[in-house]
Amino acid sequence: MSSYWQKYGDCCHCCHERAIRKCDMNARTMNKIEFVYRIARFGFLLALGLLTLRAIFVTAAPIKTDAQSNPNTVTAEAASLKPPEKGQIAVAFLISDGAVVIDFCGPWEVFQDVMIPGSEQMPFRLYTVAEAKKPIQTSGGMQIIPDYTIQNAPPPKVIVIPAQSAPSSAVLDWIRKSSKTTDVTMSVCTGAFVLAKTGLLNGKSATTYHGAFERFAMQFPTVQLKRGARFVENGNLATAGGLSSGIDLALRVVERYYGREVARKTAYNMEYQGEGWMNPDSNQLYATPLISTAEYPLCAVCGMDVDPKNAPKSIFKGATHYFCSEDDKKTFDAAPDKFVNAVTSRSAVSGSSN
Repeated sequence: MSSYWQKYGDCCHCCHERAIRKCDMNARTMNKIEFVYRIARFGFLLALGLLTLRAIFVTAAPIKTDAQSNPNTVTAEAASLKPPEKGQIAVAFLISDGAVVIDFCGPWEVFQDVMIPGSEQMPFRLYTVAEAKKPIQTSGGMQIIPDYTIQNAPPPKVIVIPAQSAPSSAVLDWIRKSSKTTDVTMSVCTGAFVLAKTGLLNGKSATTYHGAFERFAMQFPTVQLKRGARFVENGNLATAGGLSSGIDLALRVVERYYGREVARKTAYNMEYQGEGWMNPDSNQLYATPLISTAEYPLCAVCGMDVDPKNAPKSIFKGATHYFCSEDDKKTFDAAPDKFVNAVTSRSAVSGSSN
């Protein structure tokens, strides 16, 4: 036995010492792992708390565009809107012949899909208004018989003005008078022309369909045109870009009344995945206008693609200008210098940015 310990004792002792050292090292390693785990856990909880606070403040701080701001910037904050304690929010959709369907049906769908937890009543009451009670021929041939005329329509808290035919003086008077008590008077697409003709946008910023930027800027020089904006808000006035932009502005109105989560739930129920309603600057694709070339000619008025073989055209100062329609040709022929100068200015800006 003694020979065994003499032979293996030192070895066993060394193994024992190594085992003790290994246990100490393992203990220290475990302590380090536990320490790192605790730090990571603390960091995760801290980040989660900060994100929660951010969500609260983002929800509570709506967005507002500023008439004096750079056209490509947005400042906080548009006032939230207070829904009535009882009853519904009256929303009037002003339509006339040529009204573009998505411009008013998109916002209509948004407002009708809003659901308030704990309430069985639809929060918005929707109706159409026209100058007369006759059927309205909208884009694509849809016919609509308006619910009311401008003489007997209930006072609205929200007015939606889609792209449509030129308004009469009576319609403009109705918009001016009604907007004195609205929470929001909003235009969609070239409905901005109708709203601008009331004079309510003078000295304010606005946007419209990207193909109408030049025409709008020339027709309403006292209105600050904002290119690249999904929508623009000024007090109780708001303008959206083209077509689907009206859906985003309507969701934005819902947010101002009922908060971001209600608006988000509305978009979810609609299976609408656009997020432009949370970012009014999200139309930057249209901030820089396209330039017409001989290879790819564009309408000199609206900027849309044209087929030079069939498109109406005018020759001005030796240059040929093409148009989408005879109406655009007439618009150009009435003030060709303005359109040519606008194209020259766009070319200079585009060249300096490259």
